[in-house]
Amino acid sequence: MSPVGRRPGRQRFELFGDSLSGRVLWLTVAVILGIELIVLLPGLGQLRNNWIWERVNHAQLVLYAVAQSGMPVTPDIQHNMLDYAGAMSISLELPGRAPVVLQSADMQRLPPRIRAEMATQNVGYGTWHAVLRVAGFGRPILDIQAPSPLEPGAMVEVIADAGPLTLELRNDAAHVFMVTVIVALITGLLVFAMLDRLLVRPMRVITTSIINFREDPEQDEASDLAWLAARPDDDISTAARELKIMQDEMRAALWRNARLAAVGTSVAKISHDLRNILATALLVADRLQSVDDPTVQRATRTLIPAVERASQLVTRTVDFAREGPPPITRSAVELNELADEAISMVRPLSPDVRFINEVPTDLVLALDRAQIYRVLVNLMKNAAEAGAKTIRLATEREGVLTQLRVSDDGPGLPLRVQDNLFKPFTSSGRYGGTGLGLAIARDLIRAHGGDLLLETTGPRGTVFCMDLAVSDT
Repeated sequence: MSPVGRRPGRQRFELFGDSLSGRVLWLTVAVILGIELIVLLPGLGQLRNNWIWERVNHAQLVLYAVAQSGMPVTPDIQHNMLDYAGAMSISLELPGRAPVVLQSADMQRLPPRIRAEMATQNVGYGTWHAVLRVAGFGRPILDIQAPSPLEPGAMVEVIADAGPLTLELRNDAAHVFMVTVIVALITGLLVFAMLDRLLVRPMRVITTSIINFREDPEQDEASDLAWLAARPDDDISTAARELKIMQDEMRAALWRNARLAAVGTSVAKISHDLRNILATALLVADRLQSVDDPTVQRATRTLIPAVERASQLVTRTVDFAREGPPPITRSAVELNELADEAISMVRPLSPDVRFINEVPTDLVLALDRAQIYRVLVNLMKNAAEAGAKTIRLATEREGVLTQLRVSDDGPGLPLRVQDNLFKPFTSSGRYGGTGLGLAIARDLIRAHGGDLLLETTGPRGTVFCMDLAVSDT
């Protein structure tokens, strides 16, 4: 196991490919880039509007000077004024007075132009047309109409070449885009560095631990999972702790199963010879019963049950150690009749116990008769040996299951037995028990598609419930 304070090592920083770190980085950059572009696009609209108002102001100054001087304008002066205003034609309409117009000689050959009435435009409208112009969809000539900033009620009209506006917008858009990309990359890297430390690297540690456990579940190699589990409480450290606990428990279970498999293999190999030895001992004990010596008679009465218990222990151990689920051969079984047969087997061993069979006589299920008989005998013998005076068998329908209950009025199971009830070699609460009876019984019921559960236990008695899957026969 790795020490608690161990820092993670050999972390990969992958910017490309299908790695989680690369996806997080480029997703972060894309989101930040999109947000910044949405925020900065209105700047293009504001730039467009400022460019137009600059043309209007220059035209107003030129036209106001011409209107106030009253002197004729020569072609050279008109050319200089239009060049200062950055326009092909400018005009000023004053209330009650003749309009003042300055225009170049080639106004008659201008292509169709788009009209921009500044009184009705806002930032959103300007942003939309600025984007269109950057994309190359704007007309080359712009017809601007705006109220005069110097003369109330006067209107200024400017017809200008939109080429300089398009060039300025594109230059500004390129500059904004470059700045946005740089900011997005820097911000994305900073955000990614935090996400990589808080999320990506811990997820890689968990993933690596899962892969290593799948490849070699019994190897408890040093990993970063212990370091991750020791971090301050959060969702990832909690998941790491639970994963580590699960792996430790599964390793312990695998170790126990391996030991049981080894025991089962060993018992299976020696069971044949051991049964022959026990059979010989039982034969000798039977012959000793014919001897008249009282001492031999007493020894024989002790020896024969001991040999029989040893033989049963070998049989049960071999059955439990057999690999895979027990074989099931289903047939139509009248459950009431089977319960009577099991009772007739147990009654001679416990003559003081009263048996009550409440199983319906018309209940027929597809079961392995011998296996269910074995489970019923085991449960009723356990109840009788525990001190029960009444044992009751009853059934109940629960959805697609038929529940067969074996209840008794015995003293109940001790707590130390309840904790390991269905574990082999640990759950027996009586002298001479192997602890395999309930473990084998549960395996048999589960092989039928159901389960064996301890429903209740206490001073008033114990109830075991068998869930038997309903099947048409």
